[in-house]
This record gives sequence, structure tokens and C-alpha cells, in this order.
Amino acid sequence: MSYNILLFDLDDTLLDFGANETESLNKLFQHHGYTFSNELFQVYNSINKQLWADYENGNIVLDVVLNSRFSETMLRLEKVVDGIEWENLYRELLNNGSQLLMDGALEVCQRLSVSNRLFVITNGITQTQIKRLKQSGLYVFFENIFDSQSIGFQKPSKEFFNYVMSQIKDFNIDNALIIGDSLNTDIKGGLLSGIDTCWINRNSQKYSAEIQSTYTITSLVELFDICPPMADSGGEPSAKN
Repeated sequence: MSYNILLFDLDDTLLDFGANETESLNKLFQHHGYTFSNELFQVYNSINKQLWADYENGNIVLDVVLNSRFSETMLRLEKVVDGIEWENLYRELLNNGSQLLMDGALEVCQRLSVSNRLFVITNGITQTQIKRLKQSGLYVFFENIFDSQSIGFQKPSKEFFNYVMSQIKDFNIDNALIIGDSLNTDIKGGLLSGIDTCWINRNSQKYSAEIQSTYTITSLVELFDICPPMADSGGEPSAKN
């Protein structure tokens, strides 16, 4: 199969969100006079993941995720805080933090952009994701950025991907590939919308019987086996399940 429309997830696919998140959370809690311990991170992480899951399942709106995650975290410590104020500062810290690339991200985007059309598909916040892409140096390689905040729907919903497909000129579903690290958003979204998928399974996550990807790789550079850059002779994909 030949793909020339590549739909990349952003966080933990191209950008190391985990590193930026840890740095920003440390600064946020220190600013408010708290030590950001591992125990506190576990509380925050549990609340944050559940809120994002509820959002991705269509049960709550994005503002609820953003404006309540810190207030709910601090309630576990029996502290009442302004969740919106905390979120605004956290967003500023994320925007200005270190935008570290995942291994191989720059090389992959540079080489594939020569002969392919690259797009970002993200459940992140519009301005945050654009700024992070620009700071990372990857922004120039992408034809467009599609985010759930602007679209009004989120991955993995069909509505999100239907919008993306409708906005890409000369879109051909047979020539499109979704690349991402999340089975529940990126890969499931591909299954629901009929687009082939490439799951980046860096950390030996368990495979899912219900959510199966067209391809599975363990690093971004393995994408060259599926989408050979223009300068490469077209070998057959080797990572297909």
C-alpha cells in the first residue's frame, strides 16, 4: 500500500509531552507553595486521565477537563483552589517549556515531507499545540493542524475524522495513514473512520483484540519501512501485522 497523506498525532508521538508536563507541573505547584511529589503526581495523573477519557468518550466538554483537574486534585488534599487560575498558569508553562522531540521525529518529518503531505491530528489545545510545534521546529513540515478544540469533536469520534477528511484537498482514504501512540484515540479513530493506522508501541503495551492497527512499530524511524522516503527505493512494508 502506498500512502501520501500522513496524519500524525502530536503528544508522545512527535513531541515528548511527558517531559514537558513534568517540568510544567513542578513549576506550577512550586509557584503555589507545594512540593510536587510522586504521590501528588499519581493523584493528579489519575484525575487527569479520567477526565480526558470522559472527554474523548463524549461525556464532558473540554472546559470541564481543563478547569477542574487541578481543583479536584487539590480537594484530595482538602485544599480549595481556583482551578481556572491554576490551569491558565499551567497552560503558560506548557507553552514556554522545553519542547523535546521524540527520537527520530525531526528526521522522519523532514524526509517524509519531501514526497508526502503531512498533517497533525490532536486532542490538544489549539494555541498550545501550534506554539509547541513552532518551538520544536516541526511546524514547517505540516500542511495543516487539526485539533479537537477548533473542530468541536475529539478523537476517536467519526465526526473528528470526517471533518479532517473534508478539509484536506484531494483526500483519498486509500492513500491515508494515521500515525499515533494511543490505541484508544488514534487507532480506534482509524478503525471507526476506515483509515489505515500505524501504532507506535514504544513501551511494549499490551495488544488489544478489539482495537487492532494496520501496522505496529516501536520507533518513528520504522515508519520508513511503511512509507519509504523519495530518495529510498520502495521496499515492502515490514511491520504490518
